[in-house]
Amino acid sequence: MPDRQSDAPAPEYRSATHPWRDLLWRWSEEWLDPVLHEQERHQPFPDEVRAARWLGSAGATPEELAALEARLGAVLPPSYREFLQTSDGWLDTTTSVRRLLPARETGWLNDLDPELIDLSSGGREPDDVPDEHYFVYGDDQDPCAIRTEYLTDMLKISHTPEAPDVYLLNPRIVTPDGEWEAWYLGSLVWIMPGSRGLARTLAALSSVAMAPPCLPPPPCDRTHQTPLPDPA
Repeated sequence: MPDRQSDAPAPEYRSATHPWRDLLWRWSEEWLDPVLHEQERHQPFPDEVRAARWLGSAGATPEELAALEARLGAVLPPSYREFLQTSDGWLDTTTSVRRLLPARETGWLNDLDPELIDLSSGGREPDDVPDEHYFVYGDDQDPCAIRTEYLTDMLKISHTPEAPDVYLLNPRIVTPDGEWEAWYLGSLVWIMPGSRGLARTLAALSSVAMAPPCLPPPPCDRTHQTPLPDPA
């Protein structure tokens, strides 16, 4: 397993116990509403999902979580661990992300989907993104401020067949409370081949939890990046 020591410390972030159960019940009701979202699926939800009114499953057991952490060689971010304890995997989060992975399928991106790393980096050398540009979250975030060198260390927590939209957790950026930076890497190819829209947040899964269903990240135009100062 590669060295996943954290880089520069992330801005201060205060975590809190996530009310996953209430949130996920509301989320299920929205997605199972035939007018709001279910019509956006290629296929209807299974009968058992409709009957339960729940897009998830039973929570992961302590033994399953311990096995995942042992396999990864890492301690899970608190909010992601709480999510898995509430539901070990999940169905739709957006029209482009069809499944959050259960503990037994979660793994490092470099092991599960190395092609996605090549697609996202475009085979180029990583861009130098200074902290003052990288550590911007929310509406002012530049979707091009991507440190592609982090991709080989990312934890992949979602999967959609034949679509590269994905949720990733970044162990290279960790808050004092143990949360990992979370990425939503969008599927659309923007101005330059290989460039991809990106939304990042400091709270693991909060890009999903705070505003489901999420919109894809904004278009990425590499000409909008602020050039680095001349080191000379």
